[in-house]
Amino acid sequence: MNPQASALADQLENLLPQTQCTKCGYPDCRAYAVAIAEGQALYNQCPPGGAQGVARLAGLLGEPVIPLNPANGNERPRPVALIDESLCIGCTLCIQACPVDAIAGAAKQMHTVLPQLCTGCDLCVPPCPVDCITMVEVTPGRTGWDAWSQPEADAARARYVARRKRLQREREENEARLAAKAAAKLREVEAQSAATPDEQAEQQRKKAIIAAAIERARIKKEEMAARSKA
Repeated sequence: MNPQASALADQLENLLPQTQCTKCGYPDCRAYAVAIAEGQALYNQCPPGGAQGVARLAGLLGEPVIPLNPANGNERPRPVALIDESLCIGCTLCIQACPVDAIAGAAKQMHTVLPQLCTGCDLCVPPCPVDCITMVEVTPGRTGWDAWSQPEADAARARYVARRKRLQREREENEARLAAKAAAKLREVEAQSAATPDEQAEQQRKKAIIAAAIERARIKKEEMAARSKA
């Protein structure tokens, strides 16, 4: 991405509501901003921003204000997720889906939504196996940027970025543990004496499997490091 497009993407991202809802057709607000900056997406694909959001982006781009694309969803009052605690089975799927860490709970324990942190993205609803999550309107009569403030958007983005960094760190730590375990197993296999040709062949097979696992862990670590620098 060239510097000019990158700078424009930064400006566009600052104008997005940071709900990280993916309704624009991209994995997060940053990806959508990059797509607009590179001419791969229109600036009317963000339902949470609504008509005001389209106008904000159009003003920056020097383009005319156009209607929100209904294919991406409709403008609506901001909702907040609500979990029916009597039905929750503690599967953690909603926690994994929430992009801004607005759901508290643990495996096999009741979960609850922190309404002051919820962006109303809806992403926690589909994975719930017992349909115990509903979206409740909290800004009746107010939509788009009338229902959402810049400080709230900034806070949501900060939580999203922090969550991504935490998940990446956890993946790297897990890969490191697996690599260390594989290396220890390899040393154990190498230390064993194989008396018969069959035992020697089996030992070589195990060494090959473990070496391949270590190499996969190394490649994953390099890929994650490259993504973090991108």
